[in-house]
Amino acid sequence: MSELVLALAAGAVVGLALGALGGGGSVLAVPALIYLLGFSPVAATTASLLIVAATSATALYPHGRDGNVAWRTGALFAAAGIGPAFLAGAAAGRVPAAVLTGAFAAVAALAALRMLRPSRAGSAKRVRPVKAAGAGAGLGAVTGFLGVGGGFLAVPALVGVLSLRMRQAVGTSLLVITINSLAALVARMGTGGDLRWEVIAPFTAAAILGAWDGKRLATRITGVTLQRIFASVLLAVAILMLADVFF
Repeated sequence: MSELVLALAAGAVVGLALGALGGGGSVLAVPALIYLLGFSPVAATTASLLIVAATSATALYPHGRDGNVAWRTGALFAAAGIGPAFLAGAAAGRVPAAVLTGAFAAVAALAALRMLRPSRAGSAKRVRPVKAAGAGAGLGAVTGFLGVGGGFLAVPALVGVLSLRMRQAVGTSLLVITINSLAALVARMGTGGDLRWEVIAPFTAAAILGAWDGKRLATRITGVTLQRIFASVLLAVAILMLADVFF
């Protein structure tokens, strides 16, 4: 299968995940770039930030239009994460590839298990600034270090810590992803490895189109089902990546 077809197919899947689930795009983009398209771990995490930032910014509009973005909560998350994302992004280029891949897989597995745990249904409540800022700082650090948008951690945090409804958490996470990804990209300037734009460009275009289809898909599936699908995909990817590191 040609490189262009692989890039288009992987981009479409990443876009569907971001549009429907508000996260999971980068946790799918990074292994796709490494294992399907031959990127190094450092180059893959940097390219993933570019792809996910562009796709998330595009997908944010329809979620905001439908009232599924908690702007104040998202702003607190994003503002708290900018500094950690920048610092962690600058440090990531000095970490061995195997360590970066193993850390990525471990964080994805923990996020998946957290979302699979039974929890009480969330409802919109008063935003707790300290919790929002603390969670946002942690998400920013993960975004910068691992080259992920942070949505696969933002969604469970917004549901479990701040009690947002699943659909509102999905929309709000896109705001957080966009800002954190851009901050991490600034820190990674000049250290991203070989960025092959002939792959990144079609990957991003397919992801943007896929995100619109993902948004429509989300209106046909319950929030609980979305959460389970999201967690199951994360766990499968994490297991495969951990196996690659240790075996």
